[in-house]
Amino acid sequence: MNELIITQVAENLKITKKQVENVLEMLASGNTVPFIARYRKEVTNGLNEDQIREISKVYEYEVSLLKRKEDVIRLIDEKGLLSEELKNDIVLANKLSEVEDLYRPFKEKKKTRATIAKAKGLEPLANWILQLPKEGDLQIEAKRYINDEITNEQEAIAGALDIIAEVVSDNPKFRKHIKNVIANSGIIVTKEKKKHADEKKTYQMYYEYQEPIHRIVSHRILAINRAEREKVISVSIEADVERLLQFMYNSITQKESSIVEQQLYSAIQEGYKRLIEPSVHREIRSELTEIAENQALSVFSINLEKLLLQAPLKDKMILGLDPAYRTGCKLAVVDPTGKVLKIDKIYPTIPKQDYSLDIKKVLHLIQEYQIDIIAIGNGTASRESEAFIAKLIKDHKLDVSYAIISEAGASVYSASKIAKEEFPEYQVEERSAVSIARRLQDPLAELVKIEPKAISVGQYQHDMNQKRLEEQLDFVVMKTVNNVGVNINTASSSLLQYVSGLTKTTAKSIVNYRNQLGRFPSRKEILSVPKLGDKTYQQAVGFLRIPSSEEPLDSTAIHPESYEATYRLLELLNLAIKDIETKEFKETLKRQDSTLLSEKLAIDMYTLNDIIDSLCSFNRSLRDDYDTPILRQDVLKIEDLKGGMQLQGTVRNVVDFGAFIDIGIKQDGLVHISKISKERINHPLDKLNVGDIVQVSVLEVDIEKKRIALTMV
Repeated sequence: MNELIITQVAENLKITKKQVENVLEMLASGNTVPFIARYRKEVTNGLNEDQIREISKVYEYEVSLLKRKEDVIRLIDEKGLLSEELKNDIVLANKLSEVEDLYRPFKEKKKTRATIAKAKGLEPLANWILQLPKEGDLQIEAKRYINDEITNEQEAIAGALDIIAEVVSDNPKFRKHIKNVIANSGIIVTKEKKKHADEKKTYQMYYEYQEPIHRIVSHRILAINRAEREKVISVSIEADVERLLQFMYNSITQKESSIVEQQLYSAIQEGYKRLIEPSVHREIRSELTEIAENQALSVFSINLEKLLLQAPLKDKMILGLDPAYRTGCKLAVVDPTGKVLKIDKIYPTIPKQDYSLDIKKVLHLIQEYQIDIIAIGNGTASRESEAFIAKLIKDHKLDVSYAIISEAGASVYSASKIAKEEFPEYQVEERSAVSIARRLQDPLAELVKIEPKAISVGQYQHDMNQKRLEEQLDFVVMKTVNNVGVNINTASSSLLQYVSGLTKTTAKSIVNYRNQLGRFPSRKEILSVPKLGDKTYQQAVGFLRIPSSEEPLDSTAIHPESYEATYRLLELLNLAIKDIETKEFKETLKRQDSTLLSEKLAIDMYTLNDIIDSLCSFNRSLRDDYDTPILRQDVLKIEDLKGGMQLQGTVRNVVDFGAFIDIGIKQDGLVHISKISKERINHPLDKLNVGDIVQVSVLEVDIEKKRIALTMV
């Protein structure tokens, strides 16, 4: 490992060099991020998954940066043009873009106006002008360069000025200064194009818009980018060009007078307009986009994590309903384990004289299978389906509730290879009804089957770098799955593949082994799975739970490598493992002095505290602290809403400018960031997360535009 890079990474992340070294060594030895974060805290000094992943990413970037610096220094040195000052500037550069700017003057150029002029032998004339002659005659000097290719003095001077324009544009100090000035004082300006396809006026705000670059927020950057890409608007950057030209001119002349002042200024102007400005504007917009994408990625990641952590509804019989019009609403009865018991179809959303057959079917299913809750997808025909179910519950005085479930990504799953393998005999819509029911029962187990970016709990995700988005969201799913833990005897291969150390292949091997030989009686049995070696077992076993094992610790987050230490702890405190769920057991553990215990047992504090936490939260899940979905029995329409009306709702999505709340009608309402809290907040995520149950008041209702403004203040 490179000592210089490790130092740089430690400084960037504000941690110690030892932490960086330890993390990199463990990653290089095949340890996974979740395993290191959960079971090697004593080595990392308590770094979490995000910090460990960031160490890996920053280290990789610094390695690439160092490699490019070495290449650039070598390439310039081979030309005999490397000075100590230049070498030092390259070594001290913090970004790849800075290194490329320093290399720009020495880079082999394609055919440009300057290279053509140099080929004609005009470089000496350009150098003469740059020497700022105080006497002489430019026309006479230029006449010396007239030949077969250059017919007059004007051509010679024009060629020399082309060379100077490129020299000016390649100057890294000029480019850095100009970029800083424009970034801090420039204005981004958008204008409507004469012909475009924005019929709904989605981008009307940007038809005539301007804002200082340093103040523009992330979601507006992404909106402007999309509107430009869809050819609705044109985008430009305005800056004090005269100030920038004067800066370059004064830097070159040092304010000394010369007979070539006019021509030199003209060359600087040309270099700026033709070469520097377009390039710098592209860089600034690219960096703005990168910042905006990072923000959007962060928002999407947090939203996805909170969505996956929604509390499961345990021990409930669910009737899943996938709404539709012409093709009918598909029904799926799912038992508490997720097993499908019945598939059916009704047509309650199309106009007809008699709905008695639909009512009879649903009543029969509710009674025969003792349905507790009806899960209704929020897609097309959702509210018509909801109205039918609400009326049925009311008319027949049923002890049944319903919940509206987000269908985001359900169609992707229903047509996927995973769904076809799971339910080969079902139609796409029938699989969707099953998925909707299971999402209510166990959101995490069902949502992991869907490509994370298809879940749509972010902003402008389709405008982001899709590779980065995919990598980040996969990491979020992996982190969440391992934080929650997985019951190896019920989990699908889709869920198991996200467990630390496991792959699609090993996940399928586990399921096949379970199908052939029955449930795993203990964690030790996992070692018998084909293609699952000791290293994989070490990385995965702590995240795999076996609730009915004869070894009670098999259902906890305690790693088998710490079982012996756990039993020594219980012996020291005169506690019996059979009493693990009693109040006295937990209270005894909680009132202990961890420092003293750590010394007596020769266990590091991190491992000891994790053992105690796991024993105290036996049979409890991280998700138990999150809200369960709102269960309803009656329907609400947008026409029912009035200003000041108070409602309970579920946070469906959080974006930079606010949060969208499902209040039980077809359209989600928006709580603007200014209406989330009385105190000023930096971002809606400071107060709200996807899945939160919140109390809101109606501020304003626009029935025509189907918009609802809500407030939490």
